[in-house]
Amino acid sequence: MDQPITRAEHEEFVRRMQDEHKRIHHRIADIERTVDRIHDLTSSVERLATSVEQMAQVQRVHAEQIERLESRDGEMWRKAVGYAVTAAIGVAIGLIFNI
Repeated sequence: MDQPITRAEHEEFVRRMQDEHKRIHHRIADIERTVDRIHDLTSSVERLATSVEQMAQVQRVHAEQIERLESRDGEMWRKAVGYAVTAAIGVAIGLIFNI
């Protein structure tokens, strides 16, 4: 190591270092592209999660509305049957007292 290196050895060293820098530069560029794609994917997943959450809220609202409509129909049917039974009893009592 005490001997100085030759010009050819130095040029070979420089060439190898430049080649290594090129390889590293390409690796870094590939990694940057990968990071960009991961960022895009993360943004897409975030938007999808928001959309699914909103859809679930709408579905809950619709389920509540359907429940209210179904219970209203049941209540109206019970009222109609109650009125019909009351009318039938009233007619029967009226006929009994008219005889």
